[in-house]
Amino acid sequence: MRGLSLDRGPLLPTLLLVPSAVLLGGLLAFPLVLGVLLGFKDATIGEAGNFIGLDNYRYLLTDPVLRITALNTALYTLVTVVFKLALGLALALILNQRFAGYRFWRSVLLLPYVVPTVLSAFAWWWILDPQFSFISWGLIRLGILDQHVNFLGSAWLARASLMVANVWRGIPFFTVGYLAGLQSIPKELHEAAAIDGASGWRTFWEITWLLLLPLTTILTIFSAIFTFTDFQLIWTITRGGPANATHLFVTLAYQRAIPGGALGEGAAIAGFTLPFLALLAWAALDALRRQA
Repeated sequence: MRGLSLDRGPLLPTLLLVPSAVLLGGLLAFPLVLGVLLGFKDATIGEAGNFIGLDNYRYLLTDPVLRITALNTALYTLVTVVFKLALGLALALILNQRFAGYRFWRSVLLLPYVVPTVLSAFAWWWILDPQFSFISWGLIRLGILDQHVNFLGSAWLARASLMVANVWRGIPFFTVGYLAGLQSIPKELHEAAAIDGASGWRTFWEITWLLLLPLTTILTIFSAIFTFTDFQLIWTITRGGPANATHLFVTLAYQRAIPGGALGEGAAIAGFTLPFLALLAWAALDALRRQA
């Protein structure tokens, strides 16, 4: 009678997956389930609280700050992802060329992405400071302005400033992805288009862009997930101000749960993000499956 062999059947792959499953379950699944359950309780820091059903969600649906936060999150995600995609693709097309120092510029491109988010947020905080901003200083020297601009003191200026900082940080993600995609496109396709007399613009739209579309879908979905849950940049620069004008779901949830002490309410705010994140995650997995 032959003994059991681990290298046949599903036993060995299952055993190899157990450590990862336990790790992911302990670090991700358990906190997620705990957070969802907290959303249905009136828990506070130091108090377990009681089950109150959907009361937290009913209250939040009438909260004007949550409505502003929902608008901010949608606007912040949509605008920044569009700009990161467009600028990242443009930079990738430039850096895909061979010119003097192109390797150096490819390396420099990664700096915004590899620098810790908090450090880059502090740098932007100084850049946007009402007293020490070099942007205001330069505009005053040029005679365009006669006083410093309080970038973080106005609701729409603060929103726009945070979007600029997020775009600056996120461009390398798209650029590196597009560079890899561009270098995987066979050169013969562009050479054949040139022989047929196709213009550069037509070649881009009918060959390059079409071949980059699957990659664009993946990059866009992952960038949307990262942007939708952007916490460090917002909290470090504005902490959701002025007057709650720059809160995203994640920063408002943190403010209500930790400094505010209302754990149940903060968990409920985070719960509003779960359907959107689940939809984006499903779209990302579906795009990866199609790409494979």
